[in-house]
Amino acid sequence: MTKTKKIPSNTVTRDLSDLAEPTGNIYETVVILSKRANQIAIAEKKELTKKLEDFKNDRDTMEEIFENREQIEISKYYERQPKPSLVAISEFENGEVFYRMANSDSDNE
Repeated sequence: MTKTKKIPSNTVTRDLSDLAEPTGNIYETVVILSKRANQIAIAEKKELTKKLEDFKNDRDTMEEIFENREQIEISKYYERQPKPSLVAISEFENGEVFYRMANSDSDNE
């Protein structure tokens, strides 16, 4: 997974009124952000699982498991990635998240 945009990996103070502005309600914004963060987390987990399946050996037992340097590097790469919630907030602030309210038929940006 390659991310070309710079997303802060630490805590950033945000103005809640700025976050709530696109939806008009901070609670709706939080729901949108949490759903997007879940989508990102699921996608990253699938990608990591797919990459780590190459190292799976059905004959391994608890005593026979050994550390593979490439496997460790892949795991460390994913550990260094920004949290899904930070990615979701960044996408929302940049207008990259598309959502639709259940009671309306028009798409919002």
